[in-house]
Amino acid sequence: MIVKTYGCALVGLEGHIITIEVDVDKRGFKFFMVGLPDSAVREGQQRIETALKNARLSFPARKIVVNLAPADIRKEGAAYDLPIAVGMLAGEGIVRSDKLEDFIIMGELSLEGSVMPIRGSLPIAIEARKHGFKGVIMPAANAREAAIVEGLEVYPVSHLREAVDFLNGDLPLQPVAYSYEAAVAEMLQRVRLDFADVKGQTMVKRALEVAVAGGHNVLMIGPPGSGKTMLARRVPYILPPMSLEEALETTKIHSVAGLLSKENIPLVAERPFRAPHHTISDVALVGGGTPPMPGEISLAHHGVLFLDELPEFKRSSLEVMRQPLEDRIIVISRSKYTVTYPANFMLVAAMNPCPCGYYTHPDKDCSCTPQAIRKYVSRISGPLMDRIDIQLEVQPVSFQELRGQQRTEESSADIRERVIKARQVQRERYQDTPGIYSNAMMTPALMRRYCALDDAGERLLKTAMERLHLSARAQDRILKTARTIADLERSETIAAPHLAEAIQYRSLDRENWGLR
Repeated sequence: MIVKTYGCALVGLEGHIITIEVDVDKRGFKFFMVGLPDSAVREGQQRIETALKNARLSFPARKIVVNLAPADIRKEGAAYDLPIAVGMLAGEGIVRSDKLEDFIIMGELSLEGSVMPIRGSLPIAIEARKHGFKGVIMPAANAREAAIVEGLEVYPVSHLREAVDFLNGDLPLQPVAYSYEAAVAEMLQRVRLDFADVKGQTMVKRALEVAVAGGHNVLMIGPPGSGKTMLARRVPYILPPMSLEEALETTKIHSVAGLLSKENIPLVAERPFRAPHHTISDVALVGGGTPPMPGEISLAHHGVLFLDELPEFKRSSLEVMRQPLEDRIIVISRSKYTVTYPANFMLVAAMNPCPCGYYTHPDKDCSCTPQAIRKYVSRISGPLMDRIDIQLEVQPVSFQELRGQQRTEESSADIRERVIKARQVQRERYQDTPGIYSNAMMTPALMRRYCALDDAGERLLKTAMERLHLSARAQDRILKTARTIADLERSETIAAPHLAEAIQYRSLDRENWGLR
């Protein structure tokens, strides 16, 4: 007797429906599994046999052939244990087969029959709804995550016996209900970092506000203890709130990576902040491996990627980021597969000004030579630096500012309100230009249209280029940043003060930087 159950394979972020055909034949006693399963899937025979025994369900003493179709998609992981076990029991008549075509069934079995969590339950649920399934049966630990998908019933099971009794109509399970609003409410209960906690650094806060408002990448350079990391960690909280579409897309990435669990909110409703260590490998940063997994640049999608001690990262790791910074996606091509992960993130980087760290410190002496300083800074290649619009020198906060009680620092909520208004201006400006959502993404044609300068602005830019010895590539970055500053001021045109502020944010482009 041939019985069909249905599962789902993940290729990148996309799900593919898998038909699991189980043929239980009385003539024989062998077990065969075909359809391009990996070793974890093939090992399921031992897990399933032991789980059935411990759940007081008999393993069919028959010839069993399991086919995972289509055969050209590789099946990976232990999540096929539950649908295979259910198919075998249905082939023996222990489970009713009339409901099997209504559900996607996924779950890993422990030896005692418990249903263990799986990766990628959200894209699995999305694919199930797309193909018209009534619902999904999956581990209870993943149920809330899948329940985000509207129009689909999600039935949580903690044990193989529960799945059997539910399909036989002996156990009425209630589908899990969860919503985007509930996820946001849970997220708001978390501890949130506030710019009001940062004493001083008024200019740096302003520059980060400009960076967030226009989607600009930013580099902070300053001695140890000047507050670079503290400031960077607060950047996600001045970004505009995530839309449901952004939250679902980001959650899919984290779900496939296995970073969602029952202890956490099953929806990424808050802008992600990823801060990998500088020893990270190329694959861990951009993605890849076997099976292919998203890297840090994709886990930071719609959020912030913070690279502290930027010159300490491997040159190859930094260079592979150049294409994602430009295209907002990463394409991973290998001999057996090609997957595409989104990578639309804001890069915030920090570094010391020299090997000893104290070149720009107002009180401590630097022990580095000018050549050592230039060599240290040059670890960051020109093409990568070209993709960083704002470069800031961060100075340590004085004792008076640090201990001062009189001044009240501006909160992240106040800054975010201005950012949201500036982003709205940009959405309206680029609504007829597909793929452009912020000033940092402007093409040369759009810059000619929206970054025109008056005579005073032209003279100021010319003077800055000559006196500060700014590089030629700095001009476009200055104009894009000035456009954002004008948007924050609700100005239709770029005025001289907007341009002057933008020029201040190109510290490392000065030809004499690092020379004393």
